Amino acid sequence: MKITRIIIILFCFCYNFSKAGQDVEIRINLAGYPIDNPKKAIILSKKELIKPLLILKDEKGVALKEYSGLLVENGWYPFSNYYVIDFSDFRKEGTYYFEFNDENIVSSTFHIGNYPNWQEDVVGFIRTQRCGFNPRTKKFCHQKDGLSFFGIRPDSTQIDATGGWHDAGDQLKYLITGSNTTARLLMAYQMNPKKFEDKFNSKGLEGANDLPDILDEAKWGLEWILKLHPKPNELYHQVADDRDHRGFKLPHEENADYGWGPNSFRPVYFANGKPQGLSKYKSQATGISNVAGRSAATLALGHEVFCNIKGYEAFAKTCLQAALELYDMGQKNEGYQQGNSFGAPYRYEENTWADDMEWAAAQLYKVSKKEKLLKDARKYAKIIGTWSWMERDTTSHYEMYPFVNIGHYALWQVGSAKDKQQMIAYYKHNLDRIQKKADENPYGVGHLFVWCSNNLAAAVATQCMLYEEMTGSKEYRSLMQNHVNWLLGLNPWNSSMITEIPENADTPVDVHMPFWKINKESIKGSLVDGPIWTTILEKMIAINLSEPDEYENLQPHHIKYRDDWMDYSTNEPTLDGSAELLLILTRLSNE
Repeated sequence: MKITRIIIILFCFCYNFSKAGQDVEIRINLAGYPIDNPKKAIILSKKELIKPLLILKDEKGVALKEYSGLLVENGWYPFSNYYVIDFSDFRKEGTYYFEFNDENIVSSTFHIGNYPNWQEDVVGFIRTQRCGFNPRTKKFCHQKDGLSFFGIRPDSTQIDATGGWHDAGDQLKYLITGSNTTARLLMAYQMNPKKFEDKFNSKGLEGANDLPDILDEAKWGLEWILKLHPKPNELYHQVADDRDHRGFKLPHEENADYGWGPNSFRPVYFANGKPQGLSKYKSQATGISNVAGRSAATLALGHEVFCNIKGYEAFAKTCLQAALELYDMGQKNEGYQQGNSFGAPYRYEENTWADDMEWAAAQLYKVSKKEKLLKDARKYAKIIGTWSWMERDTTSHYEMYPFVNIGHYALWQVGSAKDKQQMIAYYKHNLDRIQKKADENPYGVGHLFVWCSNNLAAAVATQCMLYEEMTGSKEYRSLMQNHVNWLLGLNPWNSSMITEIPENADTPVDVHMPFWKINKESIKGSLVDGPIWTTILEKMIAINLSEPDEYENLQPHHIKYRDDWMDYSTNEPTLDGSAELLLILTRLSNE
């Protein structure tokens, strides 16, 4: 057991954190609950309880109110009985904890009220993923990115693909995820422009520069997208591949050799709409509209934001011109381009594209008012309809990405009354499907436990929030809160899934990241992959835990989560997964 976690356990009411497991435990959202949101706790018991009660106490130990537990069916091993506590009626801001039946079994403390500005910590994590110049190490890296392949230039032609962000615990770079991350940064800023801090400059180093840090980061992403689109008929979608996977290393200490020596050139893959791969494994592809459309939407968002900031008007104009060019490319080559692998079967298997083109068309219509774009958005919206991972019982890795169809939301923003009704209906259809699954377990979550399941949980919460904005209805407020609860500790492991959030609670520590493995530096604000179905985990390549599983006695049979750096399938922070938190945390800090 790790020393850092032992300290946390002693600080936070050790009874309920016992990894040895006990007959009765309490689960709550470790971060707490906004005043107006549903509030839920769960009693987990290995035996049937007679009239179980939770006593709500303030931080001084004064008893305030008693709540009875309601027995629910379909409990998960190793606890056979689950009792749900609804304390939504309690609305006083403060810090509290629960005690079970005066038996000295207590929950962790939690807060009722607005969340802190944790969205700034997420921006801070994204900043540490920068490539080209990394502000965490204060060193330059990957200065020879890269040499083009599969493109209109001869193979091995040098182009400038420096910049962007490292994707996860490795140092690959993907337009698939980088474009979506950039868009989330811009959308979070638009949610509340005055909310964000200015403590870092454009290089990611400490020092204000009259631009909110979230926009410094968004601009970093936009500039990389522009580099990957050097001419009107060119778009590159990936830098490097799984030949990167040669153990942990800091970005400037790259040891991967792609044929030109360590820390040298890396391949840059051109989006040609055809299957690609430089070795055994080949991606699938039918076109380029997913990466072209999503990049166009993101650049159009960038134009919308930066054209209103003094001194950035020219940059905004460049973004708009590139967006129009990429949208045209997407229309001429409809279909999807997937991520590429080299020596392993794992890749981003995105296989949808109409949602991205809908998003681009609606976003470009918003800034240009060209009626053809609105007609295009409607056409693409009809093609994608309700199709989403939310309609499925399982899905491949990053299939049907992004995990929220922002195109429907963008069309709702600019469309007619009829358009708005249709977009709302699409969202509702998805959420009803998730609600049906959520009703089958005591945690009230309905996402799939595939690789990167936490991204899907965050996506459900985001879509619920957007639906509420679109309709004014709180129909899915509980569904939203349940998925936020799951990410913040109301789960079988009593652990948050976000590094160091909330503070003084059990959060991922031994993560699959070089800063942790090499320097033992924990980076606050990153979302880890999350629990995975046992049937999938058993087939993952080269996962052998570095130490005994501290959650062994809490693991359900059907899903597993391990806080161990060797388990890249459940404990690796991801760039885009963390970015998916931005809208959620921005909203909950403003409740």
